[in-house]
Amino acid sequence: MDHSERRLIELTVNGVIHQVEADVRLTLADLLRHHLHLTGTHIGCEHGVCGACTVLVDGRSARSCLMLAVQANTRAIVTIEGLSVEGEPLRPLQQAFKDHHGLQCGFCTPGILTTLHELLGDNENPSEDEIRVALSGNICRCTGYQGIVAAVRSAVDAIRRGA
Repeated sequence: MDHSERRLIELTVNGVIHQVEADVRLTLADLLRHHLHLTGTHIGCEHGVCGACTVLVDGRSARSCLMLAVQANTRAIVTIEGLSVEGEPLRPLQQAFKDHHGLQCGFCTPGILTTLHELLGDNENPSEDEIRVALSGNICRCTGYQGIVAAVRSAVDAIRRGA
């Protein structure tokens, strides 16, 4: 006997409206990865600690491993795939990550980029301390954070120049 309860939800992901019948216990991360095939959102600790699963929900960062898909009903979600447009140049923050070696294995990078996207939306010129505070919920075991902080500073400069 199947005891799962399902709900029809509608959410906008990276500008595209999706209607999905989702199990009420399905996480947003699993919906994104397994139902919508947006695998850029990574699942690390599954406890909301590592930040690898960070996405933007109505413009604010959220741990998609802790959020149920049904809680995303009528919300606007942006994943790492939605931060740039295929075929177009990388956005300044993404280009700066590439230029300043802000990533190594890349597992944490989607969560870090979505977190920093929110930061730069709220603060056009964050200090190094503000950048490090914003990153405090994203764990990177490969790079340390110096390259990431340098990338953010470079992106801020590029954005100011109109890149």
